[in-house]
Amino acid sequence: MDIVMLLWVGLGNPGKKYENQRHNIGFMCVDRIAAEYSFSPWREKMSAYICEGKIAGQKILLVKPQSFMNKSGGPVTQIAHFFKIPTNSIYVFYDDIDLKSGQLKIKNGGGHGGHNGLRDIDAHMNKDYWRIRMGIGRPMDKAQVHNWVLGNFTADDTNNWLEPLLKAIILEIALLADRNTERFMSRVAWRAPLPIEQTIEKS
Repeated sequence: MDIVMLLWVGLGNPGKKYENQRHNIGFMCVDRIAAEYSFSPWREKMSAYICEGKIAGQKILLVKPQSFMNKSGGPVTQIAHFFKIPTNSIYVFYDDIDLKSGQLKIKNGGGHGGHNGLRDIDAHMNKDYWRIRMGIGRPMDKAQVHNWVLGNFTADDTNNWLEPLLKAIILEIALLADRNTERFMSRVAWRAPLPIEQTIEKS
């Protein structure tokens, strides 16, 4: 018998001009999950796109807020309430400049780390949801952080770590559906090792 439906949220900004930006890696991830696991077509609901499916027998609701990154909390909270999904069954995929490019870490609860999407979610709901941190690295010059986050992935990014990371997530996503977060993290890291320049880069 299925446990409560899980809510997997990908964060990003809506619109063609944003779709290949580093800030939109959350959208990219849930789009890939929906396509690879034959979820229902995306439909609009409560200022978001949502679709449903099953992975390893577990019901999953995918969500892409369409209210722009810094207003993500409203749609996520409304959808969670509508479908009666508790916060500890919510998983948020998002970009993290404090992790090396291609690195993935998961934690339950905590702060927003300066991420505007998480900041707004935190303002709308309890903080005991799961954070799936997807590293995009950071520029050497702190003054360039804004441009870096809103910059497009390069061909090298895509080939060297983005595509391997997304493929690894897809291959191991059943572990996340089973709430086995530690095993999921370790298997993704094994399937998508960091590029050599990332392993020697200072944190």
